[in-house]
Amino acid sequence: MDRPVTILGAGLVGICSALSLAERGVAVRIIERGEPGQETSSGNAGVISPWSFVPQSLPGLWRHLPALMFGRYRPLSVRLAAWPRMIPWGLRFLANGTEARVRRAADAMELLCAPSVALFRRHLQGTGGEGLVVDCAYVHAFRQADRARLDALDYRIRAEKGARLELVGADELHRIEPALSPDFRAAILIHGQARARSPGRIGEVLAAKARGLGVAFLRDEVRAIWRQGETWQIECNMGEHAAQRIVVAMGAWSASLLKGIGLSVPMMAERGYHVEFPGAEVALNNSVMDVDAKIVASSMEGGLRVAGQAEFASVDAPPSAGRLRRLTGQARGLVPGLEGIAPRTWMGRRPSFPDSLPMIGAVPGRPGLFVNFGHSHYGLMMAPKSGELLADLMTGRAANADPSAFSPSRFGGG
Repeated sequence: MDRPVTILGAGLVGICSALSLAERGVAVRIIERGEPGQETSSGNAGVISPWSFVPQSLPGLWRHLPALMFGRYRPLSVRLAAWPRMIPWGLRFLANGTEARVRRAADAMELLCAPSVALFRRHLQGTGGEGLVVDCAYVHAFRQADRARLDALDYRIRAEKGARLELVGADELHRIEPALSPDFRAAILIHGQARARSPGRIGEVLAAKARGLGVAFLRDEVRAIWRQGETWQIECNMGEHAAQRIVVAMGAWSASLLKGIGLSVPMMAERGYHVEFPGAEVALNNSVMDVDAKIVASSMEGGLRVAGQAEFASVDAPPSAGRLRRLTGQARGLVPGLEGIAPRTWMGRRPSFPDSLPMIGAVPGRPGLFVNFGHSHYGLMMAPKSGELLADLMTGRAANADPSAFSPSRFGGG
């Protein structure tokens, strides 16, 4: 039997890792400071797409930075204290925006995204939470019809890999999504995906399933790790623990934990926000992206949620009240029927590498240390396959894909 594993972090990535390990007969313990599955992925837009494998950095993106930061919608911002780290990170990010690098990244991301819907349904089978994932399309909505172009690189890559794309005009768009603002004049529909009715509840349900498979959950905050003899020591607020093998899956907090043992990784905390309108009488039938504002709206169990934005700041900086006000206004511009409803607000931290790929696998030179973090905007949909891939690597099972693109050593570092 494989040696026991302790996973640090119980976001969806950590929970899916635990499920896949437990299904292979490995004893698993998870240490998490909060409720399982309630960190970053719980607040996202709920998109579960086999076709969302296009990285963030695209050719020519640098030309749009002024508009992204200072234009009408301002989906991008950098807090003052983050600039010293943002400049080198941003240069590496923009350097990945060549067509060749975009295509390589898309090939790697496809490995994690393509089975997302099927794997979530497999994990949810028999839990009573099967209805938390529903089929839908991804509606990319444009205010200017001439900007909806199927020959753009990101759509070309999707089509080449088998996605069914459809360009529709204003009449068809508003037949599909009658609640959408009439300002939108065209859309590109990406068919064959799903959406989460409640990402947070998916986390709860899968954590309960993991417990049923024997996974132990310990509620405590991890403060430091170090190697001592043949084991890893884990310092928490309420005491120390020893483990033969550990998996760092703490999302945006992973980098600071690894820095304590001399490992440096080029990761930024890219914060996203959402506003959710409870009791809204309007609803959307699909996941809908406002391409101009870079926000995504979806009807969920708790109301109509609008999520997005990219704010670079220190991981523990407080939320921006101004950004939440702007997002609320943009949400009401996207779906006019939200006026008069006070939204619930949320902020989470995306762990982002400059190549848009996570780190998954064993850390060279550190026996017993594994990582599974850095999923950027894609953590919800990549979580199930990331967990399977890690479990394959940890149990010596031959993976059905080349994991080298996710190597923890690809940036060099400590």
